[in-house]
Amino acid sequence: MLDDGSFTAGDLMTRDVATVHPETSILEAARLMARRKISGVPVVDSNGAIVGMLSEGDLVRWHEGYSERQAHWLDMLAEGYQLAPDFLAGIRSEQHKVKAVMAPGVVTITEDMVGRDIAHLMHTKSIKRVPVVRDGKLVGIVARSDLVRALAMRLAETSAAPASELPRETVDEALRRARKGSD
Repeated sequence: MLDDGSFTAGDLMTRDVATVHPETSILEAARLMARRKISGVPVVDSNGAIVGMLSEGDLVRWHEGYSERQAHWLDMLAEGYQLAPDFLAGIRSEQHKVKAVMAPGVVTITEDMVGRDIAHLMHTKSIKRVPVVRDGKLVGIVARSDLVRALAMRLAETSAAPASELPRETVDEALRRARKGSD
């Protein structure tokens, strides 16, 4: 069903993408994800370029301790000396920002990538969502749930009618028809 090549990222993607900035607080990012009922968000810089992804997994793994890099610098700098309170406060504030827990190096796709290739990419890269870009700018996101929804729609259509009466509509056409019906 996903291998028929009849739908693309442009057909499946969510266009109203929630994003966060690397300097966004983890609390604000978690609230955004909870409010939107999403499991991950692209992290974009001030120019709108995607610099990372923040997922539920990243938030679950996050803890109150120092990152490995921060601990290394503290060990090197401290060596038995009392560190300035402002310095320690600065390090602590950095660990409460998205940039401290996000996954850098994002895999992206274009709007014309077909569903079977998106599914294969997600499987081989062990990712749950992939940003869709046009000319280097974020235009949407495809999540595994989008692929599952398309598959469910296609399966429901084909199982509801005898084989001789199967619709000739593609997943792309069915999704467009469904979108028009919900507007």
